[in-house]
Amino acid sequence: MAQVFHPASNSLARFTFYGGAFVVGAIIWASVLFVRSGFNTGVGNPLSQPVPFSHEHHVAGLGLDCRYCHTSVEDSSYAGMPPTSTCMTCHSQVWKDSPVLAPVRQSLAQDQPLQWNRVYVLPGFVYFDHSVHVQHGVGCATCHGPVDQMPLTYKAEEVTMSWCLTCHKDPAPNLRPEDQVFNMAYQTPPNQAELGRQLMQQYHIDTSVLTDCSTCHR
Repeated sequence: MAQVFHPASNSLARFTFYGGAFVVGAIIWASVLFVRSGFNTGVGNPLSQPVPFSHEHHVAGLGLDCRYCHTSVEDSSYAGMPPTSTCMTCHSQVWKDSPVLAPVRQSLAQDQPLQWNRVYVLPGFVYFDHSVHVQHGVGCATCHGPVDQMPLTYKAEEVTMSWCLTCHKDPAPNLRPEDQVFNMAYQTPPNQAELGRQLMQQYHIDTSVLTDCSTCHR
C-alpha cells in the first residue's frame, strides 16, 4: 500500500501542536503582563494637569500638612480638593506673576475651579471612604505612596480588588497610631506585628466586616 503521508508528517504535527500551545501560552503571558503593567494601570505615570503642582515642594519642602489642602479627609468619604482661594493665600504674593500659575489666577478671576485630572479613579460600583481609613490608623502613604517625594503626582498602587482585600483580611501591618496618620516620614517600627494587633483592638477593627461584599459594593 502506498504511503499517504510523508515520513516528516509526524514531526510536523508534533511541532504544530506544541508550537501552537507555546504561542497561546505566550499570548496569555503577554496579556497578563500588559494588564499588570504601568502602561495599563497608570502606576508610576504622572498625569498631565492644568498646573504642574509639586507635592515634593509643598509637602517636603514647605512642610504643608495634607489636611491644609484636603480639608475633608478626616470626616468625609472624599478627601477634598483645595479651592483656588487656598492656592492664592500664598501665590497672591509668591510667584504671583509666574506664567505657569496663569490658570490659577484665571480660575480665581472667573470664579471657576481648576479641572484637575483624577489620579485614582475607582469604578462606580466601588465605595471608598477616606475618613474611615484615616480614623482607623491607615496612613496617607499606605495607598498614595511617598507623595511628599513626587514632583508630579502619580498613582503608587494598582488599587485592585485583590490589593484592597489583602489589607482588609489583615490590616495590622498597615496601621499606625492616630497621631502618625498624616506623617509622611513615618517609619514602620520593628514591633509592627504586635503594634498592629494592639491598634486593631484600639480601633475596634473587625476583619469579618471588612471582607463582606457590602462593605465596598453598595
